[in-house]
Amino acid sequence: MIENILDLFSTFSPLWIYFALFLFAFVENIFPPVPSDLVVLVGGSLIATRVIHFVPTLLFTTTGSVIGFMTIFLIGSQLDKKFIRSGKIKFISVQNLDKAERWFIKYGYIIILANRFFPGVRTIISLFAGLSELDTKKTTAYAVISAVVWNSLIIYCGIIFGKNIHLVDKYLSTYSHAIITLAIIIALIFIIRFFVKKKPEGLN
Repeated sequence: MIENILDLFSTFSPLWIYFALFLFAFVENIFPPVPSDLVVLVGGSLIATRVIHFVPTLLFTTTGSVIGFMTIFLIGSQLDKKFIRSGKIKFISVQNLDKAERWFIKYGYIIILANRFFPGVRTIISLFAGLSELDTKKTTAYAVISAVVWNSLIIYCGIIFGKNIHLVDKYLSTYSHAIITLAIIIALIFIIRFFVKKKPEGLN
C-alpha cells in the first residue's frame, strides 16, 4: 500500500499533497478504516526528500484530525438528546448510557488527550465525548494537543526511516490491530453482560 500511496503522491504538486494529507486525516475520523496514519507516515518520508515541509504537513494533518474529531463530537452531542434517549436503540438502555456518561465525564478529557494513540476507536471516543456533553472548548484544546503530538511522532518516523518506512508501517499496523482487538473484546463483554442481565427479566 505504501508504494501505491507514494506513486499517487508523486503525481501531485506540494499543495495537492497537503490537501490529500488534510483529507485523509479528516475522513479517518468519520470512516475509521481509512489509513490516515500510513498517509501521514508517507508525508514524513516526502519531507525527507524535500518534496514538502514539516510545518505545513503538521498543520494540515492536525487540522484535518481535529475537524474530523469535532464533527463526530458535535453529532454525538445532538444524537444523545434526539435519538438514543428515545429508546429506539434496543440494546442501549438509558441506564447503561448514564453510567457510561458518568465515567466519561470523570475521565473523558484524559481519554481525549490520548485519543490519537488509539487508532480504530478514535471515532468512538469523539462520539462518547459528545454524548457526555463535555465542554466544547476544552475538548477542542485536548484534541489539538493529542493530534499535534501523535502526528509529530508519525511524521518524524517517516523522516527518520525514509525508504525504510515499511518497517514503521509493520509495527504501526501491529499496534493498531492490538488496540482494535482490545476494543472489540471490551465491546463484546459489555454486550454479553447486557444480555445476561436482561435474560432473567424476560423469563419473569
